[in-house]
Amino acid sequence: MLDEVAKIVGAGNVATGSEAGKWSRDWTGNYISNPLGVARPSNAAEVSTLLNWANETKTKVVPVSGNTGLCGGTKSDGALMISTDRMNKIREVRPASRIAIAEAGVILDQMHTAAGEHDLIFPLTFGARGSCMIGGVLSTNAGGSNVLRYGNTRDLVLGVEAVLPTGEILNLMTELHKDNSGYNLKHLLIGAEGTLGIITAAVLKLFPKPRAYATAMVAVPSLEGALELLNRLQEATGGRVEAFEYMPRHYVEYHLQVFKEAKEPFEHPYEVNILVEIASTSPEDCEPRPDGTIPLNEKFETVLGTLFESEHVLDAVVAQNEQQRREMWARREAAGMMISTRVPSINTDVAVPLDKVSTFIKRMDAILPEIDPGFAPNVVSHLGDGNVHYSVWPKSQDPAVHDRILEAVEDEALKLGGSFSAEHGIGVSKLPSMRRRKDPVALATMRAIKAALDPNGILNPGKVFPG
Repeated sequence: MLDEVAKIVGAGNVATGSEAGKWSRDWTGNYISNPLGVARPSNAAEVSTLLNWANETKTKVVPVSGNTGLCGGTKSDGALMISTDRMNKIREVRPASRIAIAEAGVILDQMHTAAGEHDLIFPLTFGARGSCMIGGVLSTNAGGSNVLRYGNTRDLVLGVEAVLPTGEILNLMTELHKDNSGYNLKHLLIGAEGTLGIITAAVLKLFPKPRAYATAMVAVPSLEGALELLNRLQEATGGRVEAFEYMPRHYVEYHLQVFKEAKEPFEHPYEVNILVEIASTSPEDCEPRPDGTIPLNEKFETVLGTLFESEHVLDAVVAQNEQQRREMWARREAAGMMISTRVPSINTDVAVPLDKVSTFIKRMDAILPEIDPGFAPNVVSHLGDGNVHYSVWPKSQDPAVHDRILEAVEDEALKLGGSFSAEHGIGVSKLPSMRRRKDPVALATMRAIKAALDPNGILNPGKVFPG
């Protein structure tokens, strides 16, 4: 079988055994696979030939990009993995229309750099940006820290090219902002986690590069008060808040333990710590005054001062330079690494309405001690979009207790009108949650779509759909 694969992509582009090691282990280390091999095609035509062969021989296929997922979406025992890493060209950046055409193997940071050369940005960003790839972030509809202003990955894509399980190349590489000609198949493929097709290229939206950022750590009396801060900043800046990230005191304390060079965000400890960033492209906000002050910072500090007087803000530290800004962001972006420093860990990814985040966290703080006395929380939240990562280090080693913790987190999120998966996807780790929580009619509809596009069930089997 691997000889047939080698005829398609070249013998030097098939990895087996120890050579396949870097694809066989995901970033978390929780999912280690033994794939048949790893094929590394260079274009959509080779992917098409591979999938046509796999469909005829009923060979299981698992697509893989940067392998930075958290839910086991690339687990691939006995399957042929298809890596997109050689499809790594940024074909075009068109500043006038503010789009880029990029292949699936382009690393997110490379896309950032290419856009930056034209004073533009591709605003998707999160901790794994140095290794995750465009194909993977589209397949999982990745979120990140800038969803508040720019939306999820799905909102940043105009068109895609994908290869269906039967080998046909689906050309949806439109550059149009409006196209009402039938079903939106692009959105069907984005977020499908490689179960309906392998995305090989995309047309991405670019945005003007901000000329100035105003970034601060802000302490507030409560999460309810944090929403007042968010709304006032949105009003004062015309909706230019880019990030609004919540870190409780226990998160800050553990960050200081793990990173010895890290500093306290304030002179005094506070329970509710918010990382806020606003950005502007307007010259009137960004051009320095004769005294060197930046109007955007002054506007930011004026809002903070007003809220300080009304006791909606307890303290604030505004970054005075890029180094201080990076230090603030490093604290937040360390979340993924921090949860992995202790085992076992339970990493959740729920979303609730913005005004229910405080209620959700208070309920969990009351419920979980009854399930596992002595557990340690490690909570962080994209507070501006309602996404809460209520992660837990359980004291109990009993897997049944771990399941009860996970069910309790999901139960409370759904009671508040939320979701058990906000940005990490399903993979294999959330199959039990799909079985318990997903609307049966929605699941049946998803299965019907899967059966229509992948009649032999070869593409990323065992993911997304519970057995």
